[in-house]
Amino acid sequence: MSIRKLLTAATGLTMLALVAAPVTATAAPAESTVAVRAITVSGGAEYSQYVGQATQIWNSHVPNIRMSQVGSGGNITITVGSGGGSRASIGHGSGWIFLDRQQINQGYSPLRVVTHEMGHSLGLRDNYNRDCSILMSGGSAGTSCRNVNPSAAEANWVNRSFAGGRASTASTTDEVAVWSGDCWATPPAYGQKAA
Repeated sequence: MSIRKLLTAATGLTMLALVAAPVTATAAPAESTVAVRAITVSGGAEYSQYVGQATQIWNSHVPNIRMSQVGSGGNITITVGSGGGSRASIGHGSGWIFLDRQQINQGYSPLRVVTHEMGHSLGLRDNYNRDCSILMSGGSAGTSCRNVNPSAAEANWVNRSFAGGRASTASTTDEVAVWSGDCWATPPAYGQKAA
């Protein structure tokens, strides 16, 4: 057999081997293997319907968490009372929320209040900039504000903080820090305008 025929035959076999080689699946990108953090929320008394809605709002904006409402013993526990303003501990998917019915009865959206306070339990701090499009502006946006969705920046921050299903760190902080210009300040009560 001539060298030319051998090379032609070898090339043909190589081409056949390349075409017929089995395709091996590559591993999926790391993103698809990220553990989604499960967070349970319990309590809420007469506002429990808003608790369910608020958990769905956070679930729809933050892929790295999956919140669900449970009857008792949640990672985040919500109580209801009268007076002192609605507030929450700053946590990482854990802690407590207090809903003030007197404050809500002043005309604030109950769903916005619940969603806002859940934001604290997910690690967000207040931003009293009076901007209704910012969920963590809280009561500074006034009673007419009905926005219940976190901004893209707020949702992205929470999503990044839960990347990889990072474990919860409970907080017992009663006070929430407020970003005011270029320094942290003590917050006014929910619904009270910052000076």
